[in-house]
Amino acid sequence: MTMSVWAYQDEYAAERDDILEAVDSVFSSGRLVLGPSVENFETEFAGYHGAAHCVGVDNGTNAVKLALEALGIGAGDEVITVSNTAAPTVVAIASTGATAKFVDIDPATYLMDTTQLASAITERTRCIVPVHLYGQCVPMAPVKEIAAAHGLAVVEDCAQAHGARQGGRMAGTFGDAAAYSFYPTKVLGAYGDGGAVLTSRADVARNLRRLRYYGMEERYYVEALPGHNSRLDEVQAEILRRKLRRLDGYVAARRAVADRYAEALGDTSLVLPATADGNDHVYYVYVVRHPRRDLVIERLREHDIELNVSYPWPVHTMAGFAGTESAAVSLPVTEQYAKEIFSLPMYPSLGVERQDQVIDALRKVLDEVDSI
Repeated sequence: MTMSVWAYQDEYAAERDDILEAVDSVFSSGRLVLGPSVENFETEFAGYHGAAHCVGVDNGTNAVKLALEALGIGAGDEVITVSNTAAPTVVAIASTGATAKFVDIDPATYLMDTTQLASAITERTRCIVPVHLYGQCVPMAPVKEIAAAHGLAVVEDCAQAHGARQGGRMAGTFGDAAAYSFYPTKVLGAYGDGGAVLTSRADVARNLRRLRYYGMEERYYVEALPGHNSRLDEVQAEILRRKLRRLDGYVAARRAVADRYAEALGDTSLVLPATADGNDHVYYVYVVRHPRRDLVIERLREHDIELNVSYPWPVHTMAGFAGTESAAVSLPVTEQYAKEIFSLPMYPSLGVERQDQVIDALRKVLDEVDSI
């Protein structure tokens, strides 16, 4: 059994009654699409962050796409982001007709290297998409400073940073908009797909509500194009409402697992996660690095431990982007680290016994690999 299956089953066993009650409450309400559960979740999620508006959408990829479109970004525009991210970030940019332009990552945190932003800007640049990867924020002060100096929009990709903070301020509240995914594995996960966009700009919120609903503001009347069918489902919204109340507890549990990994593995040859100054990390994933990553993972399989790599292929090297402007770039840190990084099991219900299973096997394998 893989750790990911454990994560789902453990959580469902603990929260089953509440989840089933959420589903029943929606099915009994007679409102299955854009009803009170979506409206209430939007209000509560915005309130949790101290943002003015939340617009629920169908998934995190469309959250990025619609946020960009709501800001008027499309064909011919450039959007600066990173290649060390989940491919949906870049797929969303490409789906607007814009071109992703990549900068390299910080060697310590694996986040966007903000010192490279200024030199990446061209006359076509319209937006910066900092990806708050693995559970912590890109340094937002330099992002905002550069964006303001060049008249650029900022859309934060917060798919992996629910509950993260920087300087005491919530991730998702620094830019013009912020995109969230509620895929089941996320820090705040639904029981299917779901997403949302946060913004404190009323004009962006209005555009988003229209974009997710065919370009309509009232039923049957299209105000403007483009328009999409990108609505957050009522059932998922009601589940998310209830899980939002437990989000701080999820984060605390993840941090406890991270602390234990750090204590137990700090004297090994692994490079453990670094937290940027001012950040409160939520550890969506616990990413480590080793120069012989593939051998370590292979040996761990002998102990029935399957580990994930986040991410083995930088986006600019993928076949789907071959021949595009996005692929015409050299990112030495991103490309080297893609050969070395991997993730240890990380979820709130990961008990001490299972942590010990991972730690003991990893220490044994590292001793073997390092002696070769």
